[in-house]
Amino acid sequence: MASITEFNPSTPKRDAMIMTIFAVAVLTAPIWLTPIGANYPDLLQRFAIFGIFAIGFNILFGLTGYLSFGHAAFLGIGSYAAVWMFKLLTMNVLVALSFGILVTAVFALVIGFVCLRRSGIYFSILTLAFAQMSYNMAYSVLTPITNGETALILETADPRIIDRAILGDAKEALPSPSLFGLELTGYPAFYFCAVMLILAFWVSLKIFRSPFGLKLLAMKSNQNRMLYTGYNTKPYLLVAFVISGMYAGLAGSLMAVTDPLAGAERMQWTASGEVVLMTILGGAGTLIGPLLGAGIIKYFENIFSAVNRTQLGEVFGFLPEPVTDALVSISSLFVGEGWHLTLGILFMLVVIFLPGGLMEGFSRLAQWWRRRRETSATVGDGAVQPSE
Repeated sequence: MASITEFNPSTPKRDAMIMTIFAVAVLTAPIWLTPIGANYPDLLQRFAIFGIFAIGFNILFGLTGYLSFGHAAFLGIGSYAAVWMFKLLTMNVLVALSFGILVTAVFALVIGFVCLRRSGIYFSILTLAFAQMSYNMAYSVLTPITNGETALILETADPRIIDRAILGDAKEALPSPSLFGLELTGYPAFYFCAVMLILAFWVSLKIFRSPFGLKLLAMKSNQNRMLYTGYNTKPYLLVAFVISGMYAGLAGSLMAVTDPLAGAERMQWTASGEVVLMTILGGAGTLIGPLLGAGIIKYFENIFSAVNRTQLGEVFGFLPEPVTDALVSISSLFVGEGWHLTLGILFMLVVIFLPGGLMEGFSRLAQWWRRRRETSATVGDGAVQPSE
């Protein structure tokens, strides 16, 4: 499959066009997602946050081929760090995001240094082990920091040193995360997450186009050959791992912005597996694929899971009653509580028929359409040729 990651000398004009189209699509999402019922703020925020998470994971997995099963640890660390900033210093989200990314980068550096001593399945197992250790420690020995099962939440008695120094004790109610006075709830929170998503996509685009990104692709193709040519691949892999972890930390911090609490459940192995599914479903090694996979999975999780038999009955109500009952009984297996079954079937079909993800399917359709147009043009030219 010809993916975006293949070396294609791009021009600033082409990249600017990509960024413009992407930015317009993200910022107008509440409009074009309305017909499918996905335009409410909470779901839009999830699209943006998990899109960032998937973009970061794709930098590691898509460019280097190193499969991590422990990225949820960085998601949780970013959330905890952001909430602690809300509690100790200020409700300004920029401070929380900066601290969350910084702390996550430190943890990613340490974990990556250890895990990258191995490759393949051994690397994956090591990352999973670190994630599970982090998850269990959050429930046990780190309870004074994480608040254990209760989760780390905001309280009116929190110091918030900077806010109290500026505002005093004017606000007795529990404050909300804000951006220089603008409370980030509802659509303002989505647009803040959307701006972060656009910035994250821009950084990812620059990495994909850079010599650094091409070196990562070369390592994915044949790391031994890179070693034979004199390249020390470990520093490059470690940088990619840290950058990927920082993306996860940003996503975790944004989760704390939209829902100011941090719990250990965000560090479960299932969250790590979810981002793997997002990336593979959309297309690992492509720019848009992970975002597409994140959107599909979150849509299934929030929309398909809410469909019930009554709604299905309304959809098939124009048919005779026996047919309606039969269709409702069959289709109810794939929605509501059975949405995982639908997602599993979709994932199975993609893996079997489109190993490169949905982006490979779009690429095949584009190639088929180009061939069809070329064939039509050739036939048309032949039809008007004068006979000799």
